[in-house]
Amino acid sequence: MNDIASRLLAIKDQIASLTRQAGRAPDDVQLLAVSKTKPIEAIYAAYQAGQRQFGESYVQEAIPKIQLLQTNPDYADIEWHFIGPLQSNKTKPVAEHFDWVHSVDREKIAQRLNEQRPAHLPALNICLQVNISGEQTKSGINADEVFGLAGIISQFPRLKLRGLMTIAENTDDINVVRDNFLHMQQLFNQLKSQYPSVDTLSMGMTDDMPVAISCGSTMVRIGTAIFGSREYK
Repeated sequence: MNDIASRLLAIKDQIASLTRQAGRAPDDVQLLAVSKTKPIEAIYAAYQAGQRQFGESYVQEAIPKIQLLQTNPDYADIEWHFIGPLQSNKTKPVAEHFDWVHSVDREKIAQRLNEQRPAHLPALNICLQVNISGEQTKSGINADEVFGLAGIISQFPRLKLRGLMTIAENTDDINVVRDNFLHMQQLFNQLKSQYPSVDTLSMGMTDDMPVAISCGSTMVRIGTAIFGSREYK
């Protein structure tokens, strides 16, 4: 688990360097450690190395981890982000246990999250997932649907609109990836001008993080480079 600490430090150094190269403030880009499929011991190791924001994609896997850590006051400051596709029959545990949802792409999901968010918790932070590449295999709304769904979510009292999330086209052509991210940056800036709560552009993973940061990402989602290759059962 010492490897996790060293890899985490290396990623944070890389983010800081890329942020400086882009002419941005040092704290402009946050690191979301994607711990899906990883054992809780890996989360412990990353936490001890200073990481506080963790991303999970599978409800049945994530909830036991979160419940275990939420009962321990030593880990009370972890911020849990749900980043995977969300089905309507899984919204309740997500609304009850997560701090953020990055993958909202329809009104029905937003409405259920709003209704199921416990009153004693702060409003659930929401990012709209945008299918910026238009690939049929990807989840997310089209770019022209962003402002309509944002307007709906802004009316829900138990939700807080924070921004946008995307996954770039799966291609080796860096220019295509950059075009995807620049389009997202444009949408994000327009959304931010309309909603004061909007401050998060969640884009960039291990392979395309440098391009994402150069195009205005404020949160990168990194898993493999921190925790190693994933093991899917």
